Amino acid sequence: MRSRARYLVGRDPQMAEIKQVLADAREGRGGVVFLVGEAGIGKSRLAAEAVGLAFGSGMRVLRGRSSTTGPTVPFRPLTEALMSLFRSGRPMDDLPLGPYRPALGRLIPDWSSDAQDSSSMIILGEAVLRLLIATAEPAGQLLLLEDLHDADPETLAVVEYLVDNLEYTPVVLLATIRTEPCDALDMADSARRRGVGAVLELAPLTRPEVGAVIAAQLGTEPDGVPPEALARLWDDSAGSPFLVEELLQSMISGGALVQGEDGWRVVGDLRSDVSTALARGILRRIDRLGPQGLTLLSAAAVIGRRFPLTVLQKMTGIDDRGLLSHLHAGVAAQLVVPDEPSPDWYAFRHSLTAEALLTQLTPGNRAVMAGQAADAVQVLHPELPGDWCPLVAELRSQAGDHDEAGRLFAEAGLRALGAGAIGSAITLLSRAERLLSESQDASRRAEVLEALLPALAEAGNFSEAFGFADNLHVLGSLTAVRLAALHTRLAKVAHTAGRWEDGNRQIAQARALLKAEPDERSTAPIDVTAAYLALDTPGPDRTQLAEKLARSALQAAERHGLSTVVCQAWELLATLARERDFDEATALLESALYTAEQHRLPVQRMYALTRIGGNNWLTEGNTGGLLAARGEALRLGSATIVYTIDGILILDTVLRGEFTAAARAAEECLTVVQRLRLAPATRYVLMSQAVLAAHRGDRPAMDRALSAFADWDGAGSQEEPLTLGLARAFCALMEEDRPGAVRELHAVRDLENANPSTYYLSGRYGIGLLLDVLSGQVGRSPYEEIAATSPGRMRWNRQFVLLAGAVLLGREGRPEQAAASAAEGLALAEAYPTALHLGLRLIAEAAHQDGWGEPVAWLRRAEHHFHAGSVPNVANACRAALRRLGAPVHQRRSGSNAIPEVLRTLGVTVREYEVFQLLPERLGNKEIADRLYISPRTVEKHIAALGTKTGHPTRSSLCDFAAAVLA
Repeated sequence: MRSRARYLVGRDPQMAEIKQVLADAREGRGGVVFLVGEAGIGKSRLAAEAVGLAFGSGMRVLRGRSSTTGPTVPFRPLTEALMSLFRSGRPMDDLPLGPYRPALGRLIPDWSSDAQDSSSMIILGEAVLRLLIATAEPAGQLLLLEDLHDADPETLAVVEYLVDNLEYTPVVLLATIRTEPCDALDMADSARRRGVGAVLELAPLTRPEVGAVIAAQLGTEPDGVPPEALARLWDDSAGSPFLVEELLQSMISGGALVQGEDGWRVVGDLRSDVSTALARGILRRIDRLGPQGLTLLSAAAVIGRRFPLTVLQKMTGIDDRGLLSHLHAGVAAQLVVPDEPSPDWYAFRHSLTAEALLTQLTPGNRAVMAGQAADAVQVLHPELPGDWCPLVAELRSQAGDHDEAGRLFAEAGLRALGAGAIGSAITLLSRAERLLSESQDASRRAEVLEALLPALAEAGNFSEAFGFADNLHVLGSLTAVRLAALHTRLAKVAHTAGRWEDGNRQIAQARALLKAEPDERSTAPIDVTAAYLALDTPGPDRTQLAEKLARSALQAAERHGLSTVVCQAWELLATLARERDFDEATALLESALYTAEQHRLPVQRMYALTRIGGNNWLTEGNTGGLLAARGEALRLGSATIVYTIDGILILDTVLRGEFTAAARAAEECLTVVQRLRLAPATRYVLMSQAVLAAHRGDRPAMDRALSAFADWDGAGSQEEPLTLGLARAFCALMEEDRPGAVRELHAVRDLENANPSTYYLSGRYGIGLLLDVLSGQVGRSPYEEIAATSPGRMRWNRQFVLLAGAVLLGREGRPEQAAASAAEGLALAEAYPTALHLGLRLIAEAAHQDGWGEPVAWLRRAEHHFHAGSVPNVANACRAALRRLGAPVHQRRSGSNAIPEVLRTLGVTVREYEVFQLLPERLGNKEIADRLYISPRTVEKHIAALGTKTGHPTRSSLCDFAAAVLA
C-alpha cells in the first residue's frame, strides 16, 4: 500500500514571513526571500505553498529551476520563468523597456536578434528588473527560482542585481538554496547582512512534527502511528521530510509496516542503514518497473538529473511504447516528473533519487554508460549545436576520454564567449584547460588560453589570469608565434586592469620571441595592444608613440585581413587625429564604420557612429549625429553607450543655458548610471553637474559635485581637465575672480603638458586664450598659432578665439575688423547664453578703450542676463563698468525682465516701455496718461526719451517702430 500525499508540517513561522512579504509586494514594497536548507528538508514544498498563496491573492507567478545536469544552459531558470509571460496571451511588444529590450534577447528567444549582444550582467539585470515591473499584475508578481545552488554565474549575477533593487517594486523574489558551500549561498548571506533579503533556514523537523508527517502519510491521527515506527523514522531521518517519506515507503513496501483492521502495526525488523535503506527503497520501487525499467532509469541517472527521451531511447534501444510505459510508471511512483518547458525532457523528482540509482553501478559500468550516452547524442546531433556540446563534454569526461572532453569543453567555452556568457565561458574554458593540461596537446591548450585570458580580464579575475603568466614555460613545445600570442593576450589583460607596467613587460616578451622570425600577422596584434598601453603609460611623448604603433598595426592588419585589429587601430588613430585635424579623424572613423559593416560587426559600427557624432558635436555644435548613434545603441540594447551619449547631451544642454532641463536630466541619468555602476558615465554626468553649478555661480553645489566626482576615481581621468576649465575656471569668472580663473586654466595646461590628453574643451584653446589676450600676456603670434589649431576651431572654443581676435584687432587700430570679428564670435555664441554674455562682459571695456563695437549696449545686455540669472557679482561688475564708461545705470525695477532685449540694450526703462506698448494704437498723450494713471506731461517726456534712445525722433516713425517690435 502506498502512503498518501504530503502536506506542510512544522513551517508556520516561515509561512508567516512569506505571507507578509507577499502582502508588502501587493502594496508596492517588494522583497527577497531565500529558503535555505539541506537536500530533502522541504524547500520545494514550502515554495509550492508560497505559489499557492500568491495565486490565491491575484499575483502573477513566474517559475524557473536551475540544473547543472543535462545541457549547461546559461540563464536557464530566468529563461524558463520569463518564457511563461509569452504563454499568457498578453501582448509583450509594447512594454516600456526602452534600451533594455534588446538585452533581453539573451533570455527570451522571441526578442533575440542577429546582432551579438555584449551588454554586462548589470545591464541585463536592469532589463530583467524593468520587465518584471512592467508585467506585474495589479496585485504584484512572484518570481520563484528553485535550486539556485546549481545556477550558472550569469544567472547569479542577474539575481544579485535584482536582490539589490526590488525594494520599491511590486515584485517578490523567492529562491531555494541548499546549505552547501556555493556562490548562491554566499550571495544570500550577503543579502541578509545588508538588509536587502531574508534568509529562512529550514531546520530539521522535531519528533512531534515527524510524527505528524507520518500520520498524514498513513492517513491516521498522530496517536495511530506505531511508537516503534516513529522512533525508527525519527532516528534515521534526522528530521528530513524527504527521508521520512522515503524510509516510510521502504517500510511499507518491504512489509515491515502493515495496515490491519485495528490500524497500522509493525510486523518486521525496522533497523537498517539509512543510505542502504533509501537506495533499496527507491530500487525496490524501480524493480516494479521490471529489468528494462531499471536499465532505463540507470541510464537516465548517468545523463543527469534531467535527461532527454531521444537520447535515452538511443542509448537503451527501448521502443516508443516501452519507453513511455516505463516513464509513466516512474511518474506514478514519484520517481520522475516531466521537465517543463522542454516536452522531450524529464527529470528525477529529487537529486537523491538519481544518486541512489548510481550506487548500484560500478565505476566501470558508469563510464561505459557515459560513453554510450555521448555516442547517442553525437549520432542524434552530429554538430553538437547549442548546449549539446557541454553535455557531451561532461559525458566524455565521465567516460575517461579527457582529450576529447577537453576539446569539447573548449568548443563550448568559445561558443559561450561568442554569445556573451562570460561567466559560463570561463567555467567551461577553465575545465578544458585543466583537462588538456594532462595531455600532450600543448597547441590546443594554448588555443584555450588565448580565449580564456581575455574572458578572465573581462570578468575582473585578473589574479587568476596573471597566474598563467608564470606557467607559460610548461608549454615549451609551442612555436614562438603561439607563445607570443599568449603574451600579447596577457598584455591586453594588463591594459584592461590598468597595469601598464605589467603590460609593457608582456609586450617585451612577445617581441623577444618573434625577434628571429617577425611575422606581421603576429606583430599587428602586438603593436595595437602596445599602442593602447602607450596611451596609458605616463610621459610627454605617449601620444606620438601610440600613433606610431597604431599605424604599424594598421598597415599589417590591412595586408592580412585582420578586421578586428584594423578597427582597433583606426579608432585609436582617430582619437589622436582630433588634435591635428577633425576631418582626418572623421575619415578614419568612417573607414572603421565601413569595415565594421563589411564584416558584420554591429558593436564596432555603433562605436564608429558614436565617435563620428561626437566629432560633429565638437566642431559644429550639432547633436544630430549623436542622437542617430543613440538610436543605434537603443536598437542594439547597449545601455552603456546610450548613457554615455546622454552624458554628452546633458553637457550640451548646460552649455546652451537650459539649466532646469539639464539639472533634471542629470539627476535622472545619474540615478541610473550609479545604480548600473558605470563609472565613466557617472564621472561625465558629475562633471556636467559641476559645470552647471559653476555657470550658475553656485560654488557650494559645484564643490559637492566635484567631491562626488573624486569619489568615482576622478583624479587622473580624462574628465579631470574639464572639471578645471569648464567648471572651476568658469565659477571663478562668475565670482569676478579673474586671477583665480587664470590659475585654474594654468593648472589645466600643466596637467595636459605632463600627460597629453584627448579632451579639448578644458579652456586652453578658448576662454583661457581670451583671458590671456585681455591681460596682455598673449600677442598676435601666439594667438594665430592657437587659432589655427584643430581644437581652436571647435564650436565652443571658436567663439572665445574670435572675441580674443577682436580685442587684438582693436589694439592694433583696426576698429572695423575688430567689430566684425566680435560679431562673428557673438553669432557663434548665440547658442551658448552664458558664454555669450560672459564674452560681452569681458570685451566691453577693451572695446570702449580702443573705440570699437558697442560696449555700453553689450554691458547692459550682460547685466540684464546675469541679474536675471541671479549671478550678482557679474551683474554688479557690469553696472560698475557702465558707470566708469559714463553711461546711465537704471534702477532695477519690477517688470524689467519683460522689456525686449532690443529695447533693454538701448536703456529703455520700465515706465518708458509701458508707454511704448501703447504707441501702436496711435493714442494721444492724454489717452495714454489716462490708461497709465500718469500726467500727459510725463507721457510727453517718456515719448521724447524713447525717440532719442531708439533713433526715431518723430512720433509717426516711433509708432511704426513700436508696432514692428511688438508684432
